[in-house]
Amino acid sequence: MRFPVVLFDLDGTVIDSGAIILASMRHAAKEVLGAEPPDELLMAAVGGPGLEAQMQALAPDRVEELVTVYRAHNEPLHEQLVCCAGIDDLLVRLKDEGRRLGLVTAKRRATVTLAFDVLPLEHLFEAVVGGDETKRHKPDPEPLLLAAKRMEVDPGDCAYVGDSPFDMRAAKAAGMFAVAVTWGGIHDRAKLEREEPDAIVDTAEDLHGVL
Repeated sequence: MRFPVVLFDLDGTVIDSGAIILASMRHAAKEVLGAEPPDELLMAAVGGPGLEAQMQALAPDRVEELVTVYRAHNEPLHEQLVCCAGIDDLLVRLKDEGRRLGLVTAKRRATVTLAFDVLPLEHLFEAVVGGDETKRHKPDPEPLLLAAKRMEVDPGDCAYVGDSPFDMRAAKAAGMFAVAVTWGGIHDRAKLEREEPDAIVDTAEDLHGVL
């Protein structure tokens, strides 16, 4: 096999959460700021340094309030979550092939648990790194390197699969093979292409082909 260790982002890569993230961003902006910023602005930082950083871009002096309102709206929506097309079957297939899988996400571990309560995939991942477990966040490589450390593997043996520019920068900085997926609907293909990932794929089957 080409990569014995495959690490995944969560939002927009494993779980189809773009719509609920956008709905909650819109809700928080409306409730707290009385504003309706363009969707592109609301989603620009998703998958990067974390929710606080996303809100910092909207209103630096209202971050705490925005985060609180966002989470109150967003967490119940996790009950609607589904997997990205074909990814659940692919994860099982990769495990059956003897790959070791990990998850590195900007979500807090508590919110990751909410997702896995609905979509029982956690048993497939040997290591899970949440956004509240490191001092630095994607695009910094620290979260990816922590996953590799927990799994006791060389970063050079790992592929990292994600749907955001932040994922691609973090993977490259960590010395991992960077695979961009286009199905998340959070960041468009052109943004991903500008990061020059090692591979860019449109389907779960395509992803298997590059791993």
